[in-house]
Amino acid sequence: MAPEPFSSPAQYLADRKALIDEVLNRFLPPCDTYPPIIYEAVRYSLFAGGKRIRPILCLAAAEATGKTAGGDLSAILQAACALEMIHTYSLIHDDLPALDNDDYRRGIPTSHKRFGEDIAILAGDALLTEAFKLLSDPGLSSSAKPEIRLEVINIIARAAGIGGMISGQVMDMKAEALKPEPNLVYFIHQKKTAELIQASVHTGAILAGAPAEELLALLKYGGKIGLCFQIADDILNAAGDEALLGKAAGSDLARGKATFPAVFGLEESRRIAETLVREAIESLGAFDCQAEPLRGIASFILTRKS
Repeated sequence: MAPEPFSSPAQYLADRKALIDEVLNRFLPPCDTYPPIIYEAVRYSLFAGGKRIRPILCLAAAEATGKTAGGDLSAILQAACALEMIHTYSLIHDDLPALDNDDYRRGIPTSHKRFGEDIAILAGDALLTEAFKLLSDPGLSSSAKPEIRLEVINIIARAAGIGGMISGQVMDMKAEALKPEPNLVYFIHQKKTAELIQASVHTGAILAGAPAEELLALLKYGGKIGLCFQIADDILNAAGDEALLGKAAGSDLARGKATFPAVFGLEESRRIAETLVREAIESLGAFDCQAEPLRGIASFILTRKS
C-alpha cells in the first residue's frame, strides 16, 4: 500500500494511519499463535483505535526532507511501527491499578480490565521488547546502514527509558502529593510525552538522511509539538467531551495531577499551546511543500477533540 500525496491534514492522517495499521498487522503474529491470550492482548491494545501520531510524524519528517519520493520506506515504516508499539506499551502500564487505575481507554475497557493485571503487564512488556526486536532486525530492511539503525535505537531508547518517559511517569505519580508548580509540570510533560514525540520526528529525519540544518529545525519542531500534545491532553481532560475522549473527563483534577490547567489555568494553557504550535510551524520556514503534513499535524494537535 503506497502512501497517498498530501491533500489535507485529515486525509493525510487517515491515509498514513491505514498504512501504519497494515504494516503493524503484518509484523505481529496472529491471535491464534500459542499461547493465544498474549497475542490477543497485544493486538487488543495495539489496534484499539489510536491516532498513530508518533509513527505518522516519523513518516512525515522523512517526507519533509524530500528524499523519500519513490524510495524504499521499509526502514522508516519499521521504526514507525516500533514507536507505536512503545507508545501502546506505555498506555497499557499507565492504565494499571498501581498507576492511574483507568477502566477505559479509547472507549473500550483497558487491558487489565479485559485480560487481568497479569496479562496486561506482560502485554506491555511484550510490546516494548518487540519494538526493539523490530528496530534491530536487519532482515526486515536493508535500506538503512547499521550505524544509522544503531543511532535510531539509541535515540528511541533514551526517549523511552529511565531518563525520559519513565522519569516523567514517576514524577507524574509522585506529584499527586505535591503542590503543582511550573518547573515540575514542564519536567513531567517534557519527559512523559514530548521526548518520545520528538524522537519520532528525529528518527524519520535521520533515516531519510536529513542534513544537519534540516535536522536541527525538525528537532525544534518535534520538541514544540511534543509539549503541545500533552498540554492539549491536559485541556481535554479538564474540559473535553467524554464521549469523544473515550474515557472519563476530569480525572486529572480528581487525582491531583500536575497539569498545565492546574498550574496556569485553562485560558493560559491554551495560549501556551497556541504559541508552541506557532513556533513549531515557524521552525519549518526553510522547508517547502514537502513539510506541509508536519504543519498540518501541528494544527491538528492544537484543535483535536480526542
